[in-house]
Formats: sequence, structure tokens, C-alpha cells
Amino acid sequence: MIVTVAELVGTVLGRLGVGHAFGVVGSGNFHVTNALRAAGVPFTATRHEAGAATAADAHARTTGVPAVLSVHQGCGLTNALTGITEAAKSRTPLLVLAADTGGAAVRSNFRIDQDALVTAVGAVAERVHSPGSALADTVRAYRTAVEQRRTVVLNLPLDVQAADVPEIGSLADLDVPELAPLAPPRPAASSVAALAAALAGARRPVFVAGRGARNAGPELAGLAQRCGALLATSAVANGLFTGNPWSLGISGGFATRLAAELIADADVVVGWGCALNMWTMRHGALIGADATVVQVDLDADALGAHRPVDLGILGDVAATAADVAVALDGDDRPGYRTDDVRARIAAHGRWRDVPLDPPDLTGPEGIDPRVLSTGLDDVLPAERSVTVDSGNFMGYPAAYLGVPDEAGFCFTQGFQSIGLGLFTGIGVALARPDRLTVAALGDGGALMAAAELETVARLGIAMVVVVYDDRGYGAEVHHFGPGGDDIATVVFPETDIAAIGRGYGFDTVTVRTPADLAGVRDWVDGPRTRPLLVDAKIASDGGSWWLAEAFRGH
Repeated sequence: MIVTVAELVGTVLGRLGVGHAFGVVGSGNFHVTNALRAAGVPFTATRHEAGAATAADAHARTTGVPAVLSVHQGCGLTNALTGITEAAKSRTPLLVLAADTGGAAVRSNFRIDQDALVTAVGAVAERVHSPGSALADTVRAYRTAVEQRRTVVLNLPLDVQAADVPEIGSLADLDVPELAPLAPPRPAASSVAALAAALAGARRPVFVAGRGARNAGPELAGLAQRCGALLATSAVANGLFTGNPWSLGISGGFATRLAAELIADADVVVGWGCALNMWTMRHGALIGADATVVQVDLDADALGAHRPVDLGILGDVAATAADVAVALDGDDRPGYRTDDVRARIAAHGRWRDVPLDPPDLTGPEGIDPRVLSTGLDDVLPAERSVTVDSGNFMGYPAAYLGVPDEAGFCFTQGFQSIGLGLFTGIGVALARPDRLTVAALGDGGALMAAAELETVARLGIAMVVVVYDDRGYGAEVHHFGPGGDDIATVVFPETDIAAIGRGYGFDTVTVRTPADLAGVRDWVDGPRTRPLLVDAKIASDGGSWWLAEAFRGH
């Protein structure tokens, strides 16, 4: 039996333990994709490479296992580039298998500088150089993705892919190394002592957990109990402390008024695997003038990158929290955990518990997005996964739709592109089929991604797609409209998005009033044999407060 390089690459990645693969198959990636499938890696074909890229990103985030994206050379890679950029900015362990033109094909229509392209967006460019180096090249790319938490594009020149691998008579002869996982780096003893001292003297400590803390919930909750800290998360770590009575929810633009007040009044703020950037800290407004700021992160270049910190600690979040908990002498400290604070969190800790201000906007334009989101939270099962696209609407599903844990929320916002939310939902739904996936989109992003509605229907995924339809690009409408600018380029006639959903094979409900949510309840209570699209015609909110925060940072 002759083993080609394409067969070797797919087989090696399968044996190394990659998770799901996504892609659009063309001539350049046909054989390597089939090799992945033969090695036992599940493969999902999407209708566009952008959908495949973000679905792979979301699958990897949700499972913690590196996923694979397979694309054709040239245009297949450029079609996927926004999703690859999102993954790279979010430090998602992702392997992109990108076919490339052969060395002699200098006049090929597909020929571009793929190495330069992916490097420009923050991904790591790797390459299978020759049949003799193919095994080492593939293992190196995998290790970079997993051990450095990077998005790696492994370029596969067509002439190299088709070549025979020397001295390997069959795939069974492949000697794939077993890669032991790296031990999480522990912090320096001096750093542990410094943080323990800061927390021992704190009267109002607050922990803000980010992407790097998603697997450290128990350790952080335990340390918070020792020092009396309140708990909050960045948007991407939403759900990490679900059910904890001292949880403030999301910090930053999506924060409740109570959460913002309590965080801003903290005397010690610790960012755990959290960038403490303008989004999470509202451009620094959530950090008191006299507060001590601590940041814990695996990456040295992340410490103090967005704002000055008083103490930067290099180390794994879970390991650091565990070590500091041991270093804290004596009994648990009350800190910020008073009866009054607990009662206030119980009464006003969630947006759905806050009285509407301004009052209910439901009217001729449609349903108030806050009322819609609260109604969906009531109707949809608690065991859910929520994915959110970008746009003026995005804070409503993020803040109002509860999730069971950090795996129940996937927020592909590192590149701030609209149109990724549906793709995200596909990846999450395949990663967690035991939960109902709810993809929340704006009308702009929904129409941009509409081709992947066919993917959802074809795969038989019983997910819910909610479109917050304000008949335009709401971010631009609300940013430029009040200044008197001509906004004709960003507003559109009403579109029957429900009809589009039916055309792709969805059940649909159009919602203009709270009473219309009965149709969603009927779907939830029914057999759920087809996915559901909720075409929600929403009233204008005049511009969301998180949007105002976003434009302040531009």
C-alpha cells in the first residue's frame, strides 16, 4: 500500500485526538478531508468557508478539544479568513488544513502568499515541506495549537500532498508520538504571598474571571469564599458562576447597575485570565481610584496590556487560586459578603429583575427587546447553549438569557464581525447535542449568514434561531442618526425572515407582541422535529448603552 502525504496528515491528526472537522471540500482538500474521516474524525460540510471556520472555533471553545477546518487553496482560505481571524484573536486551539498551490504552479489562479495572509491576521503559518518531514510538520502544528493555544494554518502544497511518503508501507506503520499534556504552570511563591496579603487586607474584593478562567470555576469560588470576594466574569466567561449567590454576572457594558456599582466600589480587583480591557472595565470606570488591581494570566505579554496593574502574576488560573487559598491563614473573611449585599444581589442581580427604564417600548414597531428576551428566558429550557452575534441587539440575549455554566455561552466577538452568530451556533450544537442551542442574531447578521440555515436543516439540528430584526444596521443607525447624518445606507425595508427560514426547512414564528411567544412555547413542548426560527420584529431602543461604550473606544 502506498501512503500519500495527504493520507498521513489526516491520519496523524486523528490519532493525536483532534475533535470535529468542518469545511467546504474542493479538489485541493478532498483527499486530506477523507483521510481525516477515515481516521475517525467527524466532518461537517457547511455552505461557506466562513461558516465552517467559526463553527470549528465554537466547537473547540465548547469542548476544549482542538477542532479542524479544511479549506481549498487560495479562495477557500480567503473565504474563511474572518472566522480564522476571530479564532486567532481569541487564542482558540484550531488546526486549519489549507491546500496550497504547488511550487511550480507560479501562474495558478489560486496562487497567493498564504503564509503572509494568515500571519497578518494573527494566526500561525505552518507548512508540510516534504514527504520526509510530513509527520514532524504535522505534529509541530498540532503542538503549537494545543500547547500555545494558537490558531495554526497548516499549508499543504498540492504537489507535496500527492507525493508518496518514503519507508511507510501502510497507515498502520505510522509511528505517531504520544504527547503528554503540559502541566499547568504554577505561580512564583512570592506572587502567591503578595496576592494572599492583598486579599487578607481587602474589605471589598471582587474577582473578574475571563476566558483563561473557564476551567477554574471551583478553585476561584473556593478562594472567593476564603477572602469574601464577589464574583463576576467577562462576557466570554459568562455562566462560570451560575447559581452562586455572590455572582454579579457579566462585568462591563452588559453589567447590571448593581454589578457596576459594587465592582466600582471594590478596594481590590483581581482579573483572572481576564484582559481587564475597555469592554470588561468600561474604559476603566469600573475600577475605583484607590483600588488595588491584580492580574493573573498564563501569558506574560497579557499582564498590564490594557491598563496598569499593581500586581501581575504569571501562572495558571486554577493553580494560582488554589495556592493562594492555602496561603490565606485563619478563618474565612467576610470581605464584601454582607447580608445587605447578598439581599441586593438576590433582588436586582439579573437584568430581568430590574424594572424597565425606559418603560416597555412594545408598540407599532414591534416588541421591546427586553420583553422579548425575558419571555424567551421563561419559555426556553434551562439546559441551553446560547450563542450571540454582534450588533446593537447583542446585550439583550447575553444579559437576559440565563445559561447553566460557562460551556453554555459562546461569544465569538474577538474580531467584532457581524454574521458569525449562526455559525457559532452550529459548532456549539454539534459539541453539546444534549442541550438546546439558541443562536441570537440581528437581521443584518442573519441575512449575511443565511446560507448556513440549510446546514442546520440538513443536519437535523433542533436548535432555535432568534432574529432581533430592527430593519437595519442598528449600531450605525443609533450612532450616526442622532447627529443628523444621512442613514439611508444602513436602513432597509422590512424583510419576511420567517419566510426565508421556511424555505430552508425551519419551523417559524413571527413575534411582534409578548402574546406571540406562545408559538415558541408550542415548539418547545412539541416534538422539535425541525429547527425553529423566531423572526422577532423589535422596537427601537434608541441605541443600547453597551453600543455607546463600544463607540467610545473607536
